[in-house]
Amino acid sequence: MESTLEVLTTRKSGREVHRHWPDEVKARIVSESLRPGAMVNEVAQRHGLKPNHLSTWRTMARQGKLVLPAPEDAVEFAAVIVDLPVSEPPSKPVSRPEVIVGSVTTGMGSAST
Repeated sequence: MESTLEVLTTRKSGREVHRHWPDEVKARIVSESLRPGAMVNEVAQRHGLKPNHLSTWRTMARQGKLVLPAPEDAVEFAAVIVDLPVSEPPSKPVSRPEVIVGSVTTGMGSAST
């Protein structure tokens, strides 16, 4: 399990304490709030924020002013190259895509063995 150290600096103005949140921390919190089923109020409370503060950060992210981390469940694609085997010419003209696995050929709702 990885551990993270977060440093929040504070400054006092009158009786209020203002925290400075590093952009990486803001981005991680915004990303958490964008997960399916997440509620802004709950995420804000969990991190000691006011919901309107988190909403401002979400707006910044939508405007491209805050870069979010890549999602943990990012989708990746693989290239598929379709080519006829060099050693075996087709035995019959193929008019539709077919998938051949061992002695089974499937394609467009038909199967033959």
